[in-house]
Amino acid sequence: MFKYFPTNYVWNLSVNLAIEMGARIGEIEAMCAPLQEAAKQPDAAGTQAFRETWVKMADKLCELAEEDESKGRLLSAGEKYRRASSYLITAERLQAHNAPGRLALYRRELDLFLKGTRLCGENLERVEIPYEGKHISGLYVRAGNASERSPLLVMVNGLDSTKEMMYLVGNQQWLAQRGVSSLAIDQPGTGEALRLQGMTARFDTEHWAGKVVDWLETRSDVDPKRIGCYGVSLGGYYCPRAVAFEPRFACGVTLGGNHDWRDVQKRRLEKEGDFPVPHYWAHVCWVWGAKDVDEFMTLAENVHLDGVVEKIKVPFLVTHGEKDSQIPLKWAQRTYEQLVNSPKRELKVFTEREGGVQHASFDNSINPGHYIADWVAEVLGGHTANLT
Repeated sequence: MFKYFPTNYVWNLSVNLAIEMGARIGEIEAMCAPLQEAAKQPDAAGTQAFRETWVKMADKLCELAEEDESKGRLLSAGEKYRRASSYLITAERLQAHNAPGRLALYRRELDLFLKGTRLCGENLERVEIPYEGKHISGLYVRAGNASERSPLLVMVNGLDSTKEMMYLVGNQQWLAQRGVSSLAIDQPGTGEALRLQGMTARFDTEHWAGKVVDWLETRSDVDPKRIGCYGVSLGGYYCPRAVAFEPRFACGVTLGGNHDWRDVQKRRLEKEGDFPVPHYWAHVCWVWGAKDVDEFMTLAENVHLDGVVEKIKVPFLVTHGEKDSQIPLKWAQRTYEQLVNSPKRELKVFTEREGGVQHASFDNSINPGHYIADWVAEVLGGHTANLT
């Protein structure tokens, strides 16, 4: 793990995520060098300082991109807009949910991301899936060289990630190379669903997962018999729950085994384990639609997989970082142990040898990401070598 700020895990997590999304080290240094003292401050003051330096860099990249555009250099402009969006993602993620200007920051990030990927000509389609009179937004990437119905992996966020983060890390491109399409979504409680539509998280994830599968079955480029589900971090709960109760999923994968999130919350109340974001208790109340921590803890009692994963009857891969300081390894092991009815179950713990030992492998995601992509391709009928 790259530890730019020796005493601030949350900020180090954010910097590592930015690097995984394509940040440049020179820009990281320029943004973080003025923040050493701010990193030691309380959440409100510290995160405001963080936001200012990261937004300033995004502004500069947008100015440079506009210069590129004026000269017809659209590929260069697109890359800069894309990188600017990743810096805004990083800054926005650290803010309190009611921080002034946060929503505008988020909307700008969405616009820059779409503009950047469009100018770069990337294999990406923004989609909207009807749900509860609103919609679940997603990023659809079609398998490379697909000439017929392809297998597809639905990609589910964690507590504080977004579909754009999953795309920028590279997961969807790695799958496309292997003949597997993908759909990264902002399910209720995350991304656009939470910020723009007020849809909070729910423990019965099959409720929205089923609607996603319904929509995928209408597409002529998706093989409805080969749809899998993947979840990262808190998605390590969402995904197994969805696969257990939505029988149309053909496989499941978790990056971060999150078998008993209710217990993780109890330990966090006791100051055990690292927090993923500042303003943590206010953040989880916002995500889950709770009026206070007591109500949130009541809701969290439902967020566990005991009695759930036994219902899974399809191949399932559980992965976890060996040194995850947020979610203990024992919970990934518990999920694996209870997958007694899966015809092909596997537990893969990423060690220093492979990299990706931290929570959800945010410290080095490419080798774990490739491992998962290979497993999915093998299970769903993609390929793990070039076909030409």
